[in-house]
Amino acid sequence: MVRSALTGTRVRERRQRIGLKQADLARAVGVSPAYLNLIEHNRRRVGADLLVSLANALGVGEAALAEGADSALFEGLREAAAGAAGAETGAAESAPETDRIEEFVGRFPGWAALLAERQARIGALERAVTALSERMAHDPHLSAALHEVVSAVTSIRSTAAILAESEDVDPEWRAQFHRNVYEDSIRLSDAADALTAYLDASPGNETGLSSPQEEVEAWLARSGYHIAGLERPHPTPSAALVAGVPELASDAARKLALAHVARYRADAEALPLDAFLRALAETGPDPAALAERFGTGLPRVFRRLATLPEGAGPPVGLVVCDASGTLTFRRPAPAFAPPRHGAACPLWPLYAALARPMVPIRTTVEMAGRVPVRFLTYAYAETRFPGGFDGPQVTEALMLVLPAQGPRTGGERIVGAACRICPRAGCVARREPSIVGAGD
Repeated sequence: MVRSALTGTRVRERRQRIGLKQADLARAVGVSPAYLNLIEHNRRRVGADLLVSLANALGVGEAALAEGADSALFEGLREAAAGAAGAETGAAESAPETDRIEEFVGRFPGWAALLAERQARIGALERAVTALSERMAHDPHLSAALHEVVSAVTSIRSTAAILAESEDVDPEWRAQFHRNVYEDSIRLSDAADALTAYLDASPGNETGLSSPQEEVEAWLARSGYHIAGLERPHPTPSAALVAGVPELASDAARKLALAHVARYRADAEALPLDAFLRALAETGPDPAALAERFGTGLPRVFRRLATLPEGAGPPVGLVVCDASGTLTFRRPAPAFAPPRHGAACPLWPLYAALARPMVPIRTTVEMAGRVPVRFLTYAYAETRFPGGFDGPQVTEALMLVLPAQGPRTGGERIVGAACRICPRAGCVARREPSIVGAGD
């Protein structure tokens, strides 16, 4: 990671912003106050281990201290470099000079921003291809719509064949066959209209919407999954929050939204935003430490981390499933879009937790792709008995997704978005050949 000459300045600004004394920070990271003072005045370089300690103590990512406001720009340029032909083949004469990224940004800021923007667009298109590939293969709504179209076409063809090949059809039967063709043509037209409406459900979304649950997620995505009206001393009434929301087009979606609002309200009351942000700044995004501090369970901490205002914490993703393994909530993390149907490979920690209720699981996963990306995941499954001793057991599993910090260790679990678009060769668990690389 590039460390600019202003790393110490960023450390001092962050420390002062959260009201932490210099001596307390020095004690937390294991250096003397005098040495930390030299660092904050940019008179000592910050090593990799110390940078990690400072970032954890200050509740920010390493990149925020090493690169400041240009962190996203630098990261985008590194991704572009990692996907370049020279970087893949190891040819030194054509590989981008990643150690001179700061110099490139300083001398050509416009070109640097354009290149990072193009790289971000490439990443977004790759994720859209992943979602569309999964939907074409596993989406039950699409499958049902196509089946209805094929069924209507088959019926029309069969009836038309009888009329065309049989010259002595009784007039009464011929009239019946004509009515069948007419009714099946209406059925085909309706099915085609429904399929078209489904595929065009959201022109601004490259993957479209297909279910009430996705309508709710689209609504939450527009607000960054943070509902400011529920963070006030006198929260906005639930009905007012979902009334007139364009994304919530169906009654089912509005009911799901109200259930989400009720749970969000309970989480916000148990973990007030200001107190939670102070704790996050002191402990970092460690779910276990936060749960211990507030005397609450891990699921509530997971959900709270996923509903913070933009910029108040690290970028996180959250996935929730029920006991059947069906996903009931998805918040994508940057470069990590949880699959809706079929592909369970990226969700391995979630299902591992589902198989071991009440046992916390922490795993670093690496998403295979043109530019592999690592994530730190925390997974936990909770069991409840809302119907009492004689009622059924209700199990819910959650997986929190955070960007992994530090260098690659070799112990990461390699996962892929879906078999048909995963470029990783040699995977013993592959279910179908890849269409983008040399599969097994």
